[in-house]
This record gives sequence, C-alpha cells and structure tokens, in this order.
Amino acid sequence: MNMIKENTGPRRKLALAVSLLGMGLAGSAHADITVGVILSLTGAAASLGKPAENTVRVWPTEIGGQKVRLVMLNDNSDATEASKQASKLITEEKVDVIVGPSITPPSIAAMEVAGRNGTPIIALGGGNAIVEPQEGPRKWAFKMAAPESLSVEKAIEHMKAHKVKNAAVIAVTTSYGEGFLKAFSTQAPAAGIKITATERIGAQDVSATSQVLKVMAANPDAVYIFSFGTPGATPHIELAKRGYKGAIYQTHGVANADFLRIGGKDVEGSFMAVAPVLVAEQLAAGNPVRKPAMDYVTQYEGKYGENTRSQFGSTAWTALNWLQATVPVALKKAQPGTLEFRQALRDALEGMKEVVSPEGVFNMSAANHNGLDARGQVMVRIDGGKWKLVDDAK
Repeated sequence: MNMIKENTGPRRKLALAVSLLGMGLAGSAHADITVGVILSLTGAAASLGKPAENTVRVWPTEIGGQKVRLVMLNDNSDATEASKQASKLITEEKVDVIVGPSITPPSIAAMEVAGRNGTPIIALGGGNAIVEPQEGPRKWAFKMAAPESLSVEKAIEHMKAHKVKNAAVIAVTTSYGEGFLKAFSTQAPAAGIKITATERIGAQDVSATSQVLKVMAANPDAVYIFSFGTPGATPHIELAKRGYKGAIYQTHGVANADFLRIGGKDVEGSFMAVAPVLVAEQLAAGNPVRKPAMDYVTQYEGKYGENTRSQFGSTAWTALNWLQATVPVALKKAQPGTLEFRQALRDALEGMKEVVSPEGVFNMSAANHNGLDARGQVMVRIDGGKWKLVDDAK
C-alpha cells in the first residue's frame, strides 16, 4: 500500500509525504526505516530537484528486508528553508537518515542540523564544502557528486589536448561556484593555462550581458562556466548570441534535460565532465559503471520517457544504492528509530568499499566522505541535443 499526501500551497514547503510499505513483512523484528528527503522542487534549482523526486518515486518499498517510510520535503532552493526542513524531519518525523538537499548551499545548511543531531545525511549537492573538512557535524555527512578537483582535472586534460592556452571563468556566487573556481585557479596555472578573466553571476540573475562582454574582451581560447541548473544556461546562451567562437565548458551542475531544452542550439558543441550515467549506452562493455547505469536509465526512462535521464535523478538512485549496501550492516547492530542505528548507519556509510552505482565506484574512509575516483567522470559533448561521449585525446 502506498500513501501519498500532496501540499499545493504557494511555496510547496511540504511537497509530499510518502509512506512506502513493503509487502509480506509483518513479522519483521525491526521497526520501519524512516528516510527523510529534502529536494529543491521550486526556486532556482527546481530543474535539479524534479528528476530526483521522480527517481525517489520509483524506489523499492523496502531496503535490507525492512519496510521504508519516506517523507519528502521541498526547500525552495533556499538554505534557510533547508535548515528548517531538516529540523522538522529530525524532531517530528524521527528520521534515521536524510537524503538531499539538491544543491550545495542548502546541503550545507541541512548538514549542520543533521550533524548536530546525530543523523547521517546523504547530500545530493555537488560542493566539497558539504563534507570537508571532516570534523564536527560533517562527520555525519556524505555526498556522491564528483569533487571539484576531479571534475576540473578532467576538463583541463581536455583543454590541453585541444591546445587551450588561456581561459576565462564565469562563476555563480554560491559555494558551488566558489569551490570550482578555487579548484580551477589552482590547477590551470600548473597545467600552463592562463586565466584571463573571472566574472561572477548570481543564481537569480536573468542577464549575463556585462559578464560576457568583459569575458569576450579578454579574448580567451575557452570559457569555463561554474553554475548549476537552468541558471547555468544564461551566460552560455549570451556567449553564443554574441558570437563567441572559442570552446565553452560547463560543470556537471547543468547535466540535465532542462539545460538542453533551454539552451537549444546555443549550447551545441560545448563540453563538460559528468557522471557516466548520461552516456550509459556509450560506455565500454567492461566499464563497471555500465550495467548499474543502464539499469537505472532503463527503469527511469521507461517511466518518464526517452532522454529524460539526468545526473540529478541518478544521484537519488545512488543514494538508494548506498542505503542498500549499508542498511543491512547497520541492522546487525541496532534497530531503526534509535541513535544506535543512526550511528551504525553512519559508520557503515564511512566503511563502504567498491560500491558501484550509475555515478561511479565509491570507496569511503574516515578522511573521505565522497569516495569517488576517476571512474566517476567522463567527458561529453552536446551533439544534436544529446550527450556524446568524447575521447579526451581528440
């Protein structure tokens, strides 16, 4: 039996509450596992939150042989709201684990609440500031998106192969943009790439004209945009309309169908380092990520339509994969609904080894609550409105 409760208020603070009840498990010795999910279903990051919501809706009704009670809330792409929703999940819903929020600033806000209350959180945001440094409340936080350093390294390898000598940057004014800017500012000079201009843009800005004009005046070989969701399309489209002829790079923060739809022909030919799931069918047969990525794509696109996959939906599936790997371990030590279970689940997440998902292969440690390696990033080009795997040497 599934029970879904919708709230259609103007801000959709409570997006839905879902109780997923497994079948034939009445004799279980353990209580239900309660999973709280916080997503950006409205606001600037709604295009990231929606595919994650769609993915959670097709989660199985049990994990580790236990029934799952799922409560999903909307943070409106706002850090303050995310903090409130995390508190609500912990104090009112008594969750065993939180999944989300969708982007970095709300993820950091929710992490602070979760960590202070001894609740593990699997963040879907991309910034490493969610899990670094590994101290205080961050000891309870985990995130699966590739670290900025790994993503930037992949892009720089591609730039060098294409003889890029200098590049300009347009970064969103959030911790996500700042994280990528820091990584690129460190790695680019070491790779012989000069940064000729650095411009910033707000997540709510509807125009990037001034930033683009300044960037083009620097005449860079390439422009690297550090943004997320549909806001990442704004400077990209402006560059195309102004006739910029150099290479344009984006981050995995825009890797969804909405970016392709909004950008249209203006984003054709651009590059980004992304999770392998976007090009699952194009991966080599021996790639360990190919099968889980294809399994997810088949299930997701079977329900929501061809070419609807995104990295932001697959992160929600990866969160499920992590729970499938760790809940059975935690159940050996304690029952859901207790601090002992939450501690055991946190420890199991930190101890994950070679856990494979559509996002890559994860090996955690006390010092590393991301655990992704180079198998979690591939370079793609937008070609004909689709993602195309490219050989970095070409």
